[in-house]
Amino acid sequence: MGLQQFEERLERLVEGTLSKPFRSNLQPIEIGRRLTREMDLHRRVGVRGLIAPNSFTVTLAPADVDRFANFIDSLSRELADAAREHARIEGYSFMGPVDIQVYEGARLRPGRFVVTAEVAEGPEEGPFATLVLPDGGRIEIGDGAPVVLGRMPESDIVLNDPNVSRRHAEFRRTAEGVVVADLGSTNGTRVNGSPVRERMLESGDEVTVGSTTLVFQLS
Repeated sequence: MGLQQFEERLERLVEGTLSKPFRSNLQPIEIGRRLTREMDLHRRVGVRGLIAPNSFTVTLAPADVDRFANFIDSLSRELADAAREHARIEGYSFMGPVDIQVYEGARLRPGRFVVTAEVAEGPEEGPFATLVLPDGGRIEIGDGAPVVLGRMPESDIVLNDPNVSRRHAEFRRTAEGVVVADLGSTNGTRVNGSPVRERMLESGDEVTVGSTTLVFQLS
């Protein structure tokens, strides 16, 4: 399912203004398949089950780097999402956040690429909690200060949404997991469509404030 969604999202981009980069024989889904295969090949047994690589290097031919020039950031995000989804399906865990780096390999011919994978420990013990923003960006929720969302410029997540209060809601880690708490906002906070004052989040939950929806994910 992860790779299928990955391919469908990229196809939608290819059909638009980014169609020119894909005249090469190399297709993004090939990179996604290689990445998940590297996860399977380099998984290992840990105390809490199977641990998969979370740090990936994708090396492309110079011609393909040029063709993908306007697409690299989107490709990296989609590859990271495909890795998280594959880990969820296979029951893998990560030692740190998923990281994708794309480089140019001067000796590679067009259509050729190399994917390397390794287990990289993060600054904190997993699972790793992130909020997926509407533009695809991610905010990590660590063990430190809560992540505050609102219209104030000082907020960790600033939303230019008139239906969002200046300090609308916060996300904080507890011993049990991640909690979202409404901070007395005017229009309230909803999780999967239901109004909440405070609620423990599960991976995949949708948090809506005003007209903006964020997705909570554990990896």
